[in-house]
Amino acid sequence: MTAPGLAGAIAAEYAAAREAAGLVDLTDRAVLEATGPQRQKFLQGMLSNDVLDLPPGRGCLAALMTAKGHVQVLLRALVEKDAVVLELPADRLQLVERTLNHYRVAAPVRFKARATVILGLLGPQAPDVARRAGAEVPDPGPGAHAQVTVAGHSAILAHASDLPGGGRVAHVSPEDAPAVREALRAAGARPMGRETVDILRVEALRPWYGPDVTEDNLLHETGLVGEYASSTKGCYIGQEVVARLDARGGHVSKELRGLTLSAPVAAGTKLLAGDREVGRITTPAVSPRLGPIALGYVHRSHFAAGTVLRAGEASATVVTSFGEG
Repeated sequence: MTAPGLAGAIAAEYAAAREAAGLVDLTDRAVLEATGPQRQKFLQGMLSNDVLDLPPGRGCLAALMTAKGHVQVLLRALVEKDAVVLELPADRLQLVERTLNHYRVAAPVRFKARATVILGLLGPQAPDVARRAGAEVPDPGPGAHAQVTVAGHSAILAHASDLPGGGRVAHVSPEDAPAVREALRAAGARPMGRETVDILRVEALRPWYGPDVTEDNLLHETGLVGEYASSTKGCYIGQEVVARLDARGGHVSKELRGLTLSAPVAAGTKLLAGDREVGRITTPAVSPRLGPIALGYVHRSHFAAGTVLRAGEASATVVTSFGEG
């Protein structure tokens, strides 16, 4: 149970992110840069989305998968003039670098971790906060990003649809991060913790790699295939599995769903229909607006909206949207 003082702080952070702007340190993310004359051509054959023809200042979300279609990582690819920047979970960086180097063979492309602090701006006033801090906000568009100046310090500011409710991410050097963070806070962004971010992304049905998506999952199970994969590009690792599932209407044995709960539960709690296990909770949260809610995988025989399951001592009702309020 959340302590009263903490609950009040979370409610204030939540209100700021829904009505104004919130600021979060994405400490579990890192950056891998790809350089070399064939970087985009090489990544085109590795990633699920179309990166080949993206000009500098554009980007996309993408997955790196195994040959059997299992998701190794979800990432953001940002095309710069001399590099492609891959923003990804920090604990997957070494695996991704190893995988890309394994496949590159003699291709003239190189990979190197870039020391970067990643800050997230959430909320309807996020662009205004960035402007008040001195940054020129890139035009709206998937993956749009630009080199900007915040309080005299350089940063990459990018649209970030993977943040709940949309938002921006700022890539800054470790040396500049304290000044940029303080400038954004002074411009009106309220610092917020991961618990508040989890509430917001559960409400937005926004799964993240790690808590909700792992190598056990196919992209179709996550509900993200339309955003993370191109249906028109050529071959890439795992493409045959994605194409085969597309041809079958995207039907998989389980899918991620939203759940309203009668009481809070823990991550990993089994979802039961009678005595039969039909899923599990991935990210639970207690929303100031909705009460106990969660993301979880549910077997296809039970993921219709309104289906009532059991999660520990709580009831869990499947929803396709938490709506707005």
